[in-house]
Amino acid sequence: MSLLYRVLSRLPKPVRDKLVKHKELLKFAFVGGICFVVTVVVNYSLKLTVLNDNPVTAQAIAVIIATIVSYVLNREWSFRTRGGRERQHEAALFFLISGIGVGLNSAPLFVSRYWFNLEVPHVTLLVQEVADFASGIILGTLIAMVFRWWAFRKWVFPQSGARPRIVRVSRRGHRLAVVEDDEEAA
Repeated sequence: MSLLYRVLSRLPKPVRDKLVKHKELLKFAFVGGICFVVTVVVNYSLKLTVLNDNPVTAQAIAVIIATIVSYVLNREWSFRTRGGRERQHEAALFFLISGIGVGLNSAPLFVSRYWFNLEVPHVTLLVQEVADFASGIILGTLIAMVFRWWAFRKWVFPQSGARPRIVRVSRRGHRLAVVEDDEEAA
């Protein structure tokens, strides 16, 4: 049994049914969590070293790197059965929408730093860093995530069931059974 199904089997049936019904959204959110970690690590690695005086640039670079990771994971896992476009057209739309997402992700940090002057010497270093995290990492990520979920389903991966699921033969006890790629033999 896969890890996903082991976790789901421990939940109450009404909760499990809701999660299974919205598994595409949950996968998208999980990929988002992975990309959130990538964004934070890259952002602070850049911001605390080579881009110390350019926090918006550090944030944008971090989001671009996370976007590349996001494309691979979303295409091959979250939206693996959706499609309806040629791969290069799909990728171009994905990165165009993600580019808009980079702008949406960076906008709250830009406002925080340059409109509200929440930067040293106007405020303490602690206030600056808390404001950067709240505006750039939390608020920016949430705004971009909602936009991307909507736009990916509408334009990048518009057709449900456009790509067939991978089916394989699995051994269940003493007989063979057909198992889809997101389930495991019990």
